[in-house]
Amino acid sequence: MKVEIRDSSALQAVSPTALAAYARAAGWTKLESYGEHSDVYVGEHIPEVIVPRTQLLADYPSVVSRLIEIFAQVAERDELSLYRDLITADRDVVRVRVTNADSGSLSVNEGVELVRGARDLLLAAACSLWEPRPLYRAGANRDATELVNRVRLGQTEHGSFVVTLLTPPVPPPMQTNLFNEDDDLADFPIERRVTRRLTEALLAVRSATEMTAGGDGSAFAGAVEKGVSANLCDALVKVIGQFPTIDVTVAWARTWPVEPERRVVGFAEGDSPILRQAAASFRDREPQPETRLFGFVRLLKRGEGQDAGTISLDTSVDGAPRSVTAALTQSDYDRAIQAHKEKAPIVLKGDLERAGQRWRLLSPRVTDVIHAGPTGEEEVG
Repeated sequence: MKVEIRDSSALQAVSPTALAAYARAAGWTKLESYGEHSDVYVGEHIPEVIVPRTQLLADYPSVVSRLIEIFAQVAERDELSLYRDLITADRDVVRVRVTNADSGSLSVNEGVELVRGARDLLLAAACSLWEPRPLYRAGANRDATELVNRVRLGQTEHGSFVVTLLTPPVPPPMQTNLFNEDDDLADFPIERRVTRRLTEALLAVRSATEMTAGGDGSAFAGAVEKGVSANLCDALVKVIGQFPTIDVTVAWARTWPVEPERRVVGFAEGDSPILRQAAASFRDREPQPETRLFGFVRLLKRGEGQDAGTISLDTSVDGAPRSVTAALTQSDYDRAIQAHKEKAPIVLKGDLERAGQRWRLLSPRVTDVIHAGPTGEEEVG
């Protein structure tokens, strides 16, 4: 059955950049300008076409419809599938494919977790562009969050079950060498940088997982610079779920082609325990920012002639009793001394760091001392 695209809004959604990129990839070459807003494209044994450079033309939808018809005839494809290619021709596409979904469907909960995991993969990769770290605090990187918020959820595709993420449009390069794999990541537009970093991180975590399974306990530590983090590992665990295998594929926008044309990285259910352990290890290495601790001062230590001092706080971390050390300024140390004398609990804030079995608070400050009032009720002071 022949399907023709006639909906004006659907046709308007195809960008001129996508049309030109598809034409070049399919064998057409720009010959000359046509009027003020279009170009003539020609090719060997294929019809000449006129490709618009702007969507502001009054007859833009009809022009796009005619181009889809010609492109489909040359490629010997149906118009609907070719239209889908055009919609993504100027975008990088991330596909997460579950290989054993029954009849191409999932339970609602599985589907929700798969979409969330796919988004978190992209967000973890985006965060690492600015500063590779073992752990990122949710919402801390505003630039990465804003970028991922512009990513679109594409239509599901044939396969066991495929979640599709579409990046914002990738603008064409301002250079002639499109296939230089040695380009520095910073030379790409931000939309391409995040997908390149995602593929780099996925390949690195794939390698680290296999090396860890082979007995190399340090494999993940060396992968942080390539974008591997606790957040990325957690997202992969979420994506894998209970499925035997999943594939993550990144296909590049035709507006800025890269070789190879796509990257595919696979993971299996058996990888989840290693990924969970890697995420836990990353968290142990990275201070937990702006942590609030409530407890009692147990030990006080200040060197002779010094104003500042160090305390040990009996508190709770992740539900378990811990002793946390903190080096305080003079004023905060004096407050800690008074609280210790009164056996009053205090509240400390800072970045919580674990080193082996020891815990310490970096950049600590005493925010509250909980005094007992005259009626026995607690008072903050």
